[in-house]
Amino acid sequence: MQLTLWSYEGPPHIGAMRIAASMEGVHLVLHAPQGDTYADLLFTMIERRGQRPPVSYTTFQARELGGDTAALVKDTIQATYDRFKPRVLMIGESCTAELIQDQPAALAQGMGLPAPVLSLELPAYTRKEGWGANETFYQLVRGLLKSQVPTPGSERKLRASGVRPKANLLGPTALGFRCRDDVVEVTRLLDSIGVDVNVVAPLGASPEDLLRIPEADINLCLYPEVADQACHWLERMFGQPTIKTVPIGIGATHDLIQEVGRVLECDVDATADPIWSRMPWYSRSVDSTYLTGKRVFIFGDATHVVASARIASEELGFEVVGIGTYAREFAREVRDAAKRYGVEPLITDNYLEVEEKVAELHPELVLGTQMERHIAKRLGVPCAVISAPVHIQDFPSRYAPQMGFEGANVIFDTWVHPLMMGLEEHLITMFREDFEFHDAATPSHLGGSATSGRPQTTPAGPADSEAEAGEAVMTWASDAEQELKKIPFFVRGKARRNTERYAQERGIQTITVETLYDAKAHFGR
Repeated sequence: MQLTLWSYEGPPHIGAMRIAASMEGVHLVLHAPQGDTYADLLFTMIERRGQRPPVSYTTFQARELGGDTAALVKDTIQATYDRFKPRVLMIGESCTAELIQDQPAALAQGMGLPAPVLSLELPAYTRKEGWGANETFYQLVRGLLKSQVPTPGSERKLRASGVRPKANLLGPTALGFRCRDDVVEVTRLLDSIGVDVNVVAPLGASPEDLLRIPEADINLCLYPEVADQACHWLERMFGQPTIKTVPIGIGATHDLIQEVGRVLECDVDATADPIWSRMPWYSRSVDSTYLTGKRVFIFGDATHVVASARIASEELGFEVVGIGTYAREFAREVRDAAKRYGVEPLITDNYLEVEEKVAELHPELVLGTQMERHIAKRLGVPCAVISAPVHIQDFPSRYAPQMGFEGANVIFDTWVHPLMMGLEEHLITMFREDFEFHDAATPSHLGGSATSGRPQTTPAGPADSEAEAGEAVMTWASDAEQELKKIPFFVRGKARRNTERYAQERGIQTITVETLYDAKAHFGR
């Protein structure tokens, strides 16, 4: 356990809360001290939920540790059931309560409650939030469906002829990145190829919905950080194939369609991109050609990082200079992706290490979490958020998926606009001294009769002349000026400023071609 100013993930009981808050008819009783109730704010403030998450706390205090806290646990569990009447009751404990060893799950099992009681073993000092959500969803699915597991050797019932196949969408949760809109987009995508959605879980699902999971033909593991363990169990026990392609980006969306068609033996070859799919053309259009070769650093959860690296490299022509994740359970996937792009993976949950790597690599765009947004702002680098953890502005009221064809449109706008603003700043800086475009120039449409608007200058006095004479004047050699003009206009101003700064720091009075290239090598490291 580590005390830190910022944290990518909370303890595992926060993951359990995400599952409970995602579902209907499920309630979590958390054995925790009074201070741990802060977690409610994650859902009511950041996600803008209209109600508190379905979580009740024992809220023991320091003075009660010498007494019978087990009685407090039982009283809280009974009061919770009497008030909320949940169809499934989950019992867990926070990191502080784990030290007391009251065994709240065992106490609940012995109370004879009429609702199923799910015991959560979440080691707070060795695991984190993502693992807690994954384990909680797996235990919930397994606990409710174990009575339906077919006998070994029995064959799976075939789908009747003429009936549309069904798919489960597994993994979206509360506090997830754009999960609500991703579900809508993937549902629309599957419908276009003749596949119905059977159950979406855990987001919006009830215990009764989970009981219908075996009725589907396939499971789409949309968010492996939450659903991969449940999908593996369903594949072993019920023979349901798992579709592992996550449809983030145009290429991955096409791959998902092909994988679904292959597994369900459906003809999807004639499926065309919808008319609202604009990213492929936008990324090839004239005003986007300057994006080619932009250096990008990517950090976040493994699913979004791997998908973003593919989009950046294959669909936008960026150069991936760094890639990493805080999700250690999925470090292998990120390491494999890093090999494809020839970079060293960064596997860490320390934001200071991430900041150090960004500063070292000098990217032109950072794709990351809310943490990387702050890091990039301090370093003066454009940034777009692609992954949780996120803040309130990344739960927009508008429709803004990341998956499917519309998700690709949203990604293009989100990533490219920070770079477009950077281009505008270069142009403004470059033409600031131009006779027509400087800050005080009269608008050109008013014609020459209007006053110029140029600021009036006064002749320099003797004191000013003496001060200027004492200062060294930096000049550019003619061949260096000619070489500078070969640099694309929209970055020429930055190249000039960097070269002059390099020369000034080294006491160089005349900038030559050698100085220009030395400065380029220095700032390119």
